[in-house]
Amino acid sequence: MSAFDAVQDGGSGSAAARHPQIPPHRGRLNSEVVEEPHDDWRLRLPESARRRIRHWLGTIAAMTFLVLAVGGVTRLTHSGLSIVDWRPFVGVVPPLSQSEWVDNFERYQQFPEYRQLRPHMTLAEYKRIFFWEYLHRVLARLTGLVFLVPFAFFWLSGTITRPLAWRALALFALGATQGMVGWLMVQSGLIDRPSVSHYGLAAHLFLALAIFGQCIWLIRDLSLGVTRPAVAAVARRRAGRALIAVGGLLGLQIVWGAFVAGLKAGLVFNTFPLMDGALVPFTHWTSSPAALDLVQQPSGVQWLHRVIGTVLVVAAYLLRRGFRQLSMDRTSITFSVVLLWATAAQYALGVLTLVLFVPVGFAVAHQAMAMVIVGLWVGAVHHVRHLATAPATRRVNS
Repeated sequence: MSAFDAVQDGGSGSAAARHPQIPPHRGRLNSEVVEEPHDDWRLRLPESARRRIRHWLGTIAAMTFLVLAVGGVTRLTHSGLSIVDWRPFVGVVPPLSQSEWVDNFERYQQFPEYRQLRPHMTLAEYKRIFFWEYLHRVLARLTGLVFLVPFAFFWLSGTITRPLAWRALALFALGATQGMVGWLMVQSGLIDRPSVSHYGLAAHLFLALAIFGQCIWLIRDLSLGVTRPAVAAVARRRAGRALIAVGGLLGLQIVWGAFVAGLKAGLVFNTFPLMDGALVPFTHWTSSPAALDLVQQPSGVQWLHRVIGTVLVVAAYLLRRGFRQLSMDRTSITFSVVLLWATAAQYALGVLTLVLFVPVGFAVAHQAMAMVIVGLWVGAVHHVRHLATAPATRRVNS
């Protein structure tokens, strides 16, 4: 029997007979059925081990969230280029003496950001921007440490199974790639212009969200039980497709949000819903072909970010409405409702951030809310994917 097949009532070979503590299926589409546990690596682990691993993954997710938030502050305070070298181990120790601070400041003065934008910066001002970049790097390294030490313990103690080990190592690979992309971003701003590529920023952000999403997925994997809600096969299939569509829009919105941040596009056209008195600022689009304005010019990038955000809110509303029409289970409907409200709140937060000329607090909250929505979406996809299929012959009794 596959992991998603519904279980029939009756007979000596039924799931209800094999698991007498589970009530039999009673003819409702949104009921619970028993899944086969012996072929599922997630169910072979004892609950005590699953709980410890969930706590570990939850800590990694929380630290990733914190790294992202501090990274937002680092970017908004223009602190990301304040540390001009990459020393993964020695760099954990900050300057401890006046001479060390002067040495760091003098190295910073050799690069374009100081020469072009901050030629009159004092050492006290440098210390403030150094703090945010230093904190961002240290938190990222601590996250790696929080992964490695418990992973080694779980592996040596035999707690972690091979399928879970491979998934955890994929998580570590994402983290390592994230660190490498972050340093390449910094390097790009140390050459001739004091700014980082908005494409690199988008990749850096997307990897952080992938790490967070993978943690949520694995936590949900390790929360599965032998009983799962059952819905009609067609409902589960359509719900899954709808979630993929919403996820595609969410991914595009996050990428274009990173473009807005990287190009500082939030500092222009600070009105809503019009941009320079028009819904579409054609007069500000000058690239050839014109489509390039949508990926490399502040006006085009900001306009498309607005459009995708609006479509995403509409899609979230249609998702919530569709889940009710499909008679999805209660948890699926709850996910759709919370996703709608979170998306609407994110939209409102984005508008406020724009019209208030990107205050740091609002902008960081806007970025953090994106991670919350990603977590909700991942949880919804995981839940719908692991729903059981109610038998097609079942009918609600009158």
